[in-house]
Amino acid sequence: MLLNFKKSPYKLFKDNAIDFLKKLPSNSLDLIITDPAYSGMNNHLKLGRGRIVGKYSDKGEKGKWFKEFEDTEENYRSFLSECKRVLKNNSHIYIMFDSYSLLSLGALVKEYLDVKNIIVWDKAIIGMGHYFRRQSEFILFSSKGKKNISNRSTNDVWKIKRLTRATYPTQKPTELFYKMINSSKLPNEKNFIVCDPFVGSGSAAIAALEKNCNFIGCDVSSKAISISKKRINHYIKKKIDILQKNQLNDLRQLKLL
Repeated sequence: MLLNFKKSPYKLFKDNAIDFLKKLPSNSLDLIITDPAYSGMNNHLKLGRGRIVGKYSDKGEKGKWFKEFEDTEENYRSFLSECKRVLKNNSHIYIMFDSYSLLSLGALVKEYLDVKNIIVWDKAIIGMGHYFRRQSEFILFSSKGKKNISNRSTNDVWKIKRLTRATYPTQKPTELFYKMINSSKLPNEKNFIVCDPFVGSGSAAIAALEKNCNFIGCDVSSKAISISKKRINHYIKKKIDILQKNQLNDLRQLKLL
């Protein structure tokens, strides 16, 4: 797959994450930022009323829920191996985890990449939980080779309000991805390519375009691709995010920090 962005600053594909990554050239991406749709927590909470979002019976291409990435060790090793291959030397990757997947899969990351930090996303609004109510998720920040971040004074707790009543299940705030890109894209880097292999609603793509980066991503769900394309195209034309209306003001506030 050739990464040519002359006609458009973004490319989206309907594919599963591993097959998509296998089609990309080696050493071609500057940054990966992604939030995999892990099955572990939903399977763990299958009994009773516990759910992350939506109804578990609605998952899949025909339901309102998306098909999940089965978080077996075999799948995850394939995913990490391909991430390492497609990343350029001296580049970064951010992978989001909930508490369950961090325990079950997070330790594997250090076998493929250099784990640098665990960033806590403080969602500001309390969520569900069987014992303690959840208000945080985690971002494993790793590198392939050596590369500095843009601001060494940035802390490892990011308080960014989670979205409520979002159009897409588990839609993440654009500001969260923008902060990842802003931390890893250095001023002298041109034609910077950001990738999200689990594109979902396209929040990472909006953040990349706002930061003047090229973007490539995929999702196994046709619905996700349709929502993302509509959102991205409208943003390119109007500079308005139809899924997060206050996004521009929030990003401008981040730029001042």
